[in-house]
Amino acid sequence: MILYSMPSSGNSYKVRLLLALLGRAVPCIDIEYGTEPLAQAKAEGRLPFGKAPVLVLEDGTALAESNAILCYLGEGSLFMPQDTVARAQILSWMFWEQNQHEGVIAVRAALRCYPHRSHEATPARMDELLERGHALMAIMEARLGAHDWLVGDTVSLADICLFAYTHSAGDRGGFDMARFPAINEWLARIQALNGFEALS
Repeated sequence: MILYSMPSSGNSYKVRLLLALLGRAVPCIDIEYGTEPLAQAKAEGRLPFGKAPVLVLEDGTALAESNAILCYLGEGSLFMPQDTVARAQILSWMFWEQNQHEGVIAVRAALRCYPHRSHEATPARMDELLERGHALMAIMEARLGAHDWLVGDTVSLADICLFAYTHSAGDRGGFDMARFPAINEWLARIQALNGFEALS
């Protein structure tokens, strides 16, 4: 397998993190914004939706979208149980991450960190994203205040998926993480997992 990965992206990072936790070494092709490898990957049709991550399987099949890749890699592991209700609950968090969380938490970080997007960072937009992001993380805080993990009694794909952008929400996104002690404890639990790999 080969992973086309954007080093600074949380969506790419969640795939690299799961691979590390599974102990699977997969060659990575870094395709950061504005680089020749990204342009080449697009020109060669390597990115079905025009973006990373993309996992190319042994037979040449290209899997796009981070959470779809997580589901593929997590199948048969402790990160994706066989119980149908638990699986549905995991998918609920993963759908919520892409539909709600990522579009606020990751976007605010991108507006602060990527020069080519800085023109979008108007005070009104940043204030709106800050308020919405705190409200979204309050949903996670409510769950994690009573449970160690987002689903069930052990780590799952839901946790890996939401860790990616949540762990950098303070430093990169400017969110007030002191409001969320249960989230901070959950982040520490994930960072203590065997095989954990930090965002490079």
